[in-house]
Amino acid sequence: MSKLRMAVWPGEPYPLGATWDGEGVNFALFSEHADKVELCLFEGQGRREVETIDMRWQTDQVWHCYLPEARPGTLYGYRVHGPYDPERGHRFNPKKILIDPYAKQLLGPLRWSDALFGYKVGGLEQDLAIDRRDSAAGMYKSRVIDTSFTWGDDKPPRTPWHDTVIYELHVKGYTARHPDIPPPLRGTYAGLATAPAIDHLKRLGVTAVELMPIHAFVDDRHLLEKGLNNYWGYNSIGFFAPEMRYSSSGTINEFKSMVKRLHSEGIEVILDVVYNHTAEGNHLGPTLSFRGIDNAAYYRLGSEQPRFYVDYTGCGNTLNMRHPRVLQIIMDSLRYWVLEMHVDGFRFDLASALARELHAVDRLGAFFDIIHQDPVLSRVKLIAEPWDLGEGGYQVGNFPVGWTEWNGKYRDTMRAYWKGDGGLIGDMAYRLTGSSDLYEHGGRRPYASINFVTCHDGFTLHDLVTYNHKRNIANLEDNRDGESHNLSWNCGEEGPTKNKHILAMRERQKRNFLATLLLSQGVPMLAAGDEMGRTQQGNNNAYCQDSELSWLNWTLDRDNKNLLRFVRYLIRLRRKHPVFCRRLFFQGRDIVGAGVKDITWLMPLGREMSNDEWNHSHARCLGLFLAGDAINEYDERGRRIRDDNFILLLNSHHEDIPFVLPDEPAHARWEAVIDTHYDDGRAPADRYYSSHATYPLHKRSMALLRQAKTAPIQVDPDSVPEPP
Repeated sequence: MSKLRMAVWPGEPYPLGATWDGEGVNFALFSEHADKVELCLFEGQGRREVETIDMRWQTDQVWHCYLPEARPGTLYGYRVHGPYDPERGHRFNPKKILIDPYAKQLLGPLRWSDALFGYKVGGLEQDLAIDRRDSAAGMYKSRVIDTSFTWGDDKPPRTPWHDTVIYELHVKGYTARHPDIPPPLRGTYAGLATAPAIDHLKRLGVTAVELMPIHAFVDDRHLLEKGLNNYWGYNSIGFFAPEMRYSSSGTINEFKSMVKRLHSEGIEVILDVVYNHTAEGNHLGPTLSFRGIDNAAYYRLGSEQPRFYVDYTGCGNTLNMRHPRVLQIIMDSLRYWVLEMHVDGFRFDLASALARELHAVDRLGAFFDIIHQDPVLSRVKLIAEPWDLGEGGYQVGNFPVGWTEWNGKYRDTMRAYWKGDGGLIGDMAYRLTGSSDLYEHGGRRPYASINFVTCHDGFTLHDLVTYNHKRNIANLEDNRDGESHNLSWNCGEEGPTKNKHILAMRERQKRNFLATLLLSQGVPMLAAGDEMGRTQQGNNNAYCQDSELSWLNWTLDRDNKNLLRFVRYLIRLRRKHPVFCRRLFFQGRDIVGAGVKDITWLMPLGREMSNDEWNHSHARCLGLFLAGDAINEYDERGRRIRDDNFILLLNSHHEDIPFVLPDEPAHARWEAVIDTHYDDGRAPADRYYSSHATYPLHKRSMALLRQAKTAPIQVDPDSVPEPP
């Protein structure tokens, strides 16, 4: 170790992290229980420690100093001294180089060895004995950055919630196999910003991309030893640092350029963030950052046995949301990504864990109070995954005003209904109309419901209609991992088949799911590739599959081309007609003097559904009349919103059901604009149905009829027609 060469000044306790001010760098690190903190500087590749600086100054439990000679690009880490006493919750070990929790960039890779663990690996009660090996050679190094970037006239699109269509994607998986993206850019932020990548999003019609975790994360040791890795990235270790494996240039400005480019095309960027736990795992996990800086402050520890961690996440630990400095780092991270990186919102993984101030989930926890009053964060899109693995963790419908939620009840109801389960038309009615049973009582709107049928976790849409059972052998866990209760239906034969009737049914089921999703009230979310028939060959937990099994396949056969055209058409139809993306819940009555209720539920005989008929266990068919003239809503300029009238018909029965159209409006002419029975999702053109006529609703299909005002538009099979 070299002797001290740099000048060292006291510096300031704020801001936390390493901050370049144009002349030097201020370093600040919180540790409540530490006895001493050392700042360690490394040479350009991070292999050799060249200087150790005693951070002698401490203010309000923040250790700090200022290096007037340090510059952007400086690599550093911390050694934190204090008691190694796991039974009291303390795991300090100055032999372990630690990542700055506020680091804006990490230099890797992490090279696994037993030296990364704070205890002597092996033996009984192994974590009670401290390990004296130095971890510097295999550890990430934090890097000082210059945050300057030319944003120009970049502005957030600020798409209203009721107009939002979300596309959940993995940065690498979306671009890795795209033939029109230059090979060096595939799998990167720069690749996502290319014209071919954005062209697909634009033609599809989505308004926001929800990126799976891009915070710096760790590949689990046991996965690497099996030749796998943590592809999904739900294993965060740096809440401010973008994951550099997705950077073709090795700079964080590549991420900023991607955001700027997407914004220029009117597409918002939402980040899937993991603040509920870290990659350090349970008491037998490595010492990488928080554990060695101040274990007792950062993590929820057992009240009677602080050696062990409270685990509401299934990942070994839970961040301690009761500590003000933990709340601070999360809030600082969120503001950084909005103000410095210009993102438009967040989806919070296992968000119920963030609400646990004591043991129970506290709906009015400090975290939500702080966000609600924050002038920056209260204006961005906030999405909760409203559950965790702890007792009482399933909190769908219970998050505060200002939050939207992944609606797991929507997913389960839609899957069960189209699988053919009976007795669900009551639940279907709620899910189709924005889940008022979950959200209206709390003063929320239909767009509080993020509707989805599939997401990254579970079967793809193709696999949902192809497999009854998961096929996770490639994960090398003997098929024990992943959800076994999938509410899937293989349409008559497990896995790939050449049976034309089964293949046709599977394609129809895909159209049913997608049409239902995109015509429901609430905010639809598509999983990337579902619009093109993406398959994971039955793997419903592909978190460790960084391969063609997970990446999108852009080579499409006839069926997948038809499906893609159908989804484009559906999204354009939805965005053109406000009756499908209402801002307020339906009232089921005439509220604007239009002489008609805003919604009417129909039986196949054409009459309105009675109260008793909602409870029939055999019922698998229903219809709803949507009155475009009865929308009691106003646009941004104060004009009352009007639309066409529509009838939506759904039949999950295994037999055709003739559906009698209602008498009202009298003398109406109806044309079918969607019918999932047909390969392209469209009913034959030039067919009109009058009031009280019978529509031939085929088995396991749905249809959308519009009250006609003009002749139907002819369909070019090689293009996506403009919705009527």
